[in-house]
Amino acid sequence: MTIHLPDTSGGSRAYEPRQEPVVPAAGLPLRSRVVFSAAHVVADPLRTSADAPAAVDWDATLAFRRHLWGHGLGVAEAMDTAQRGMGLDWPVAAELIRRSSAEARSAGGRIACGVGTDQLTGPAATLAEVTSAYEEQLAVVEAAGSQAILMASRALAAVAKGPEDYLEVYGHLLRQCADPVILHWLGPMFDPALAGYWGSDDLDAATETFLEVIAAHPDKVDGIKISLLDADREVALRRRLPEGVRCYTGDDFHYPELIEGDEEGFSHALLGIFDPLAPLAASAVSALDTGDAAGFRGLLDPTVGLSRHLFEAPTRFYKTGVVLLAWLAGHQEHFTMVGGLQSARSLPHLARAYELADQVGLFPDPALAEVRMRGLLAVYGVDA
Repeated sequence: MTIHLPDTSGGSRAYEPRQEPVVPAAGLPLRSRVVFSAAHVVADPLRTSADAPAAVDWDATLAFRRHLWGHGLGVAEAMDTAQRGMGLDWPVAAELIRRSSAEARSAGGRIACGVGTDQLTGPAATLAEVTSAYEEQLAVVEAAGSQAILMASRALAAVAKGPEDYLEVYGHLLRQCADPVILHWLGPMFDPALAGYWGSDDLDAATETFLEVIAAHPDKVDGIKISLLDADREVALRRRLPEGVRCYTGDDFHYPELIEGDEEGFSHALLGIFDPLAPLAASAVSALDTGDAAGFRGLLDPTVGLSRHLFEAPTRFYKTGVVLLAWLAGHQEHFTMVGGLQSARSLPHLARAYELADQVGLFPDPALAEVRMRGLLAVYGVDA
């Protein structure tokens, strides 16, 4: 049955939704790559408001994490996709880390959790205060029994005077980490407050500082997550990592070729786009596990158009599309987000996200997705 989707010209286009979903392979342990999905949180629609602390539907949020583990993916918890710094404050993030870590132990799932400084919400902090904030969050993650991901810090970006301040803070943290951590370099396209991270707006200079941190503590660094949306830069950095330090791609534009790799190596994955793509991503990596690179690319390449659409500028609002797709796919019962972020994207953007997701067979029940999309259009006064 045809659905009429609004476009950016003010008109509409007719679209014929698919009738059958793509049936993914059974969830199997993934062997050739370590794959994390940065997971979103499900808001409580009866308690959520734009100017109040985040209200989370814990049952639905944890159920979605079981869905990811069921497909063989790890969960990267309390990260950018979970709206850290965009609706999810530190007290709720800490509770999320504790609950998800306990759930991971029960489900036998892999988990790593974000450690940042977002409890610093007042005036500009000092380096000592930034370090202390990191230590507080690191203690919560380690006490929960999870691997730590040292996230980029807005507070550090604001107070650091140069590369030496980054070397001091990260060196201090890495020396006291109980287990190897993942270092996260998030570019300003995801968060404008992180411009100039590692002490320079020059990415070549910033890369040298980043590598200096790793080289000084290779035994404390499991890997790096690089989110600059620059495939060539990621490959060049990947080739310079010390032996045993993984590169986890965070490039939501070029992930198929980066995960597949080349004659000199490959990237593992820690991706926000693998939240909606979990079944297809798991099937693709399972193909790669058997040496079927063509099958891997055949499954993942068609999803890049959807990912580029969700992550188009302003990139930081990609979470809106991620939650839309979770609702359309039946993983939650509403399209509401903490901080009111469901309003961050236009209706034509959301309509195109639905279309692209349906084309790659992302919805387990295409009929349900169509009914819900029609309902959303009706709310906006559009007769589909």
